[in-house]
This record gives sequence, structure tokens and C-alpha cells, in this order.
Amino acid sequence: MNKKLLSTVLATMLAVSMLAGCGKTAAPAEAPKAEAPKTEAAKTEAPKADDTKAGKLAYKGEISIMHFSTSEESQGNGGSDGFRTTLANWIKAHPDIKVNENVLANDKYKPQIATLAAANDLPDVFELQGMNTKAWAKQGLIMDMTDIIKKSPYADKYDQSKFYPFVADGKTYGLPVLTGGTCTVVVYDSKAWKEAGFEKFPEKWEDVLKAKDYFQSKKKDTIAFGNSGKWQMNSCFLSTVGDRFTGSDWFHSIVEKKGAKFTDKAFIDALKFTKDAFASGVFNKDFNAINNEEAREYYINGSAAAFIGGNWDVSYIQATLKGKPLYDTTKFAVVPQPAGATASTNTQNIGLGFAMSINNKLAGQADKLAAATDLCYELTGKPFAEYVGKKYALGGLTKADVDLSAFDQFTKDFYNYQYVDTKPVDIYDSFVSSAVWDVLNTDLQSMTNGKITPEEVAAKAQKAYESNY
Repeated sequence: MNKKLLSTVLATMLAVSMLAGCGKTAAPAEAPKAEAPKTEAAKTEAPKADDTKAGKLAYKGEISIMHFSTSEESQGNGGSDGFRTTLANWIKAHPDIKVNENVLANDKYKPQIATLAAANDLPDVFELQGMNTKAWAKQGLIMDMTDIIKKSPYADKYDQSKFYPFVADGKTYGLPVLTGGTCTVVVYDSKAWKEAGFEKFPEKWEDVLKAKDYFQSKKKDTIAFGNSGKWQMNSCFLSTVGDRFTGSDWFHSIVEKKGAKFTDKAFIDALKFTKDAFASGVFNKDFNAINNEEAREYYINGSAAAFIGGNWDVSYIQATLKGKPLYDTTKFAVVPQPAGATASTNTQNIGLGFAMSINNKLAGQADKLAAATDLCYELTGKPFAEYVGKKYALGGLTKADVDLSAFDQFTKDFYNYQYVDTKPVDIYDSFVSSAVWDVLNTDLQSMTNGKITPEEVAAKAQKAYESNY
């Protein structure tokens, strides 16, 4: 492997997103670039270059920011650590600006920011989830940042494919934030699987079912998973499995309302597989009662031979296992191919699901807008990119060099899993509408608890889609 891999690898390999590709093409990386709209300057004009240099902002006052990079999460999450570090450095560089932070855990952030949006009481700067872009833009809650983005000091380094979830009617409403990491990765103990008869993690689901008997004899779960938050099964399982059955064109058609339906046979087949997989005994019995943080502890303490989660879980697992035998035997794999799934193979869903957005109420407040804009630039620009690239071998919106020679095998393996050796697909809940996913996520839990059928899940999701999107 080359000692130095440019983050252009990220741009080429990722398209997706919690952010991904345009429905006009099957390749997510080909997402179209939004054209700058001709709107009122007060709403979109970026601050002048002199205004955005650290320490030279004219604004002296308060700025409110809401995010979910808690101190606890930052201990095992490169993106959150990078966010908090960059934010702290910006605050230190601007002593005349008082930054009022509201920091909530991810599961609590999402309903709270939605509540504030419903009350037209959003903070000055906040993390916008892709699935809320169209609705909040239509309601006039979020600022059109198209021109702000074009005038960014880091604009020439932005990975343009990451903006797609934050575009509505040709206008862009946020700067994609945090790290472009996978939402679906199988973390497995290669030593345990070799003892079960597998030189590497199985490529076919039928072989996982065979391995189950061995691991049960050892009183060990085959794969750990946590879905008490309900979003995990959508983000960390179905988004990848669904694409195996439907292909990306189907989901792009859903996003762009071009005729695809949740009741289409291919998607129902994906739901049937999901139902059967979680009823097979492969997963821990309490998968719907615990969250992903609790499930990954099953892998860490050795009571599960594998775990399915996202990049944030891998960061935590890496930090926790460092120096222990399991650290050296931990490897990464895609979800094995389901029987009958022929639309795609070797896929994992990856991207950026949130963007730094600005409350539209700042339009007309030139100095405060300049400060808010500068903050967004830093949280998504070169300072953040260089920090997470150097410390974690991660990439974000802004391209930066990643020197893999500085990292151990665990980090190199995960980097290659995310950005080199697998195919990217869309993360479902970065698009469409929370009103749709709230229904589907709840019903996925009910389905895997044996209370409703895949056909009923599909029908209710389609009804929510037609009513709310």
C-alpha cells in the first residue's frame, strides 16, 4: 500500500451520504453540483475575506450553537473529538464572542432540534440532518448558504458529492460536517471465526447461519446488534441490505419521487430478509432492548464473535481494546450477501449525514452572520480535516492528505474498508423525511419482534411517504 493516500480517495469512493448520489445516476459520486441561486444578498452573501480571519471579526456578542458531540462521545469518536477540538480553538481565538453551547447526545439531539424547528426557535448555528432539509427550507427556517459556500476559503477543497442531501430547489443549506464514515460495518474477531472454520468473515449469509451453531456451542452470540433507539436497524443494517435487493436507482427514485414505492417487491424482499435474519438466532436476543453502545460491549467483552455498527462504534472499540489481544485480531467486513439479492454486492453505506446550518433569522445581521459563517467554515474546513486526518485517518468535507504510514494495522484496515475496498451506497435516513423514517423505524422494531409482517411495514412506510414527502 502507498504510504500516502490523498483524501481524493474519499471523494472518489464516497458519494453517498448520509449524503449521497443523485437519482440521475447509479454512481453516488456523480451527484450534481448545485448552481448558486439568484436570491437576495441579505440572505446569502458571504462575509468578506477580511471579516473571516481569526480574531478580526467585527461581531462582539453571543452566538448559540447546538450539536451532539458530547464529551463522552468524543472519547471514542474521531469526528466528535475533531468537532469539539476545532470549536474550542475557534472560541479561544475569538474572546469577544460568547458561544452558548447546547450539547445533547445524538438520540436526544434529533427530537430536540425538531421541537425547536417546529417552534421557529432554532439556535444560530446547528447541525442539520439531510432528511430535514427540504421541509425546513420550505418553511424558511434555514439560510440559503449557496453563495456562502462558494466564497468559503476552503471551497476549492470541498468534496462536492457531499452536498446533495442539503440541497433543495437548487439551493444549498449547509456545510456537511463531521467525518465521512461508514454506518454499516461488521467488526469481527478473526481468531474466533478461524476457530469456527472461516479464514475470514463469510461472504454469504448462509455461512453465517452455519457458524451460528458453533458459536452457540461456545455460549457466544454470533453477531451483536443494538436497536433500542430504533434508528440503528435502518442506518446500520437495512440501508445496506436494502440496496443489495433494490440497487441504488430504486432509492434515488424514492428521493426524487420518480415512481419507486416502498411496496415494490425488491424492497419487501429486503424486509423479509431482515425479519428472518433477526429471527434466526444469529443476533443477541435482546437486540431490540439495548442500544449500539451496549451491543458493542458484547463484542469487547468477548460474549459476541462480531458486531454490526458504524464508524463511531469502531472508534470506541479501537480506543477501548488498544493493547489487548482482541485489538490485533479485530478485522472488518461487509454484511454477507443474502440469498436472492442480486442488485449489488460488497456494499456499505457511508457518508456525512449532518451539515452546519445557520438560522435564517441571522439574515440582515451582517456582523453576526459573518461570525456564524466563519464558525461553520472552521468546523467543516481545513482545521477540522487536518486534525481528524492526522489523528484518526478520517476524512470529511474538506480534502486533506492522510499519511497511512503513521498508523497501525487496525487503522489501516478500517481506512481501506471505508474508502478503498468496498462500494458506497446511500444511508436511507439522510434523505426523504423524518415523518417517513419515524414510521418505518418503529415498524422495523415491531416486525423483528414478530408483531407485524414485512408487507405491513412496506404499506405503512408508503402511506407515510405519500402523506409527508
